[in-house]
Amino acid sequence: MTDLEYLDKAEQLLMAVEQSCDRLNDDVDADIDAQRVGGMVTLVFANRTQIVINQQKPLHEIWLAAKAGGFHYKFDGAQWQDTKGSGEFFANLSRFASEQSGLSLTFSATLA
Repeated sequence: MTDLEYLDKAEQLLMAVEQSCDRLNDDVDADIDAQRVGGMVTLVFANRTQIVINQQKPLHEIWLAAKAGGFHYKFDGAQWQDTKGSGEFFANLSRFASEQSGLSLTFSATLA
């Protein structure tokens, strides 16, 4: 993957996270504050816990930090997969966000 391809795919991921937050706030009143600064999105839940998602440009990875731990994801041509085999980014984000918020939350890679 070239640097430009990585940047395009990483930007799509961050935009999908932001759009998922907007949808969840509308649909289930999740009260997620998505704060974007450059290549990083911080999700702040009503209980003040956070999930941080950021680009790691030199490695062509996306990093996710949650209460469950820190995770690294690489694009496999179809999805962002955990580098240690722990699953797909959006499935894991949905699980971690649900655990931290106490709500059933589903994040999606699909852009509106």
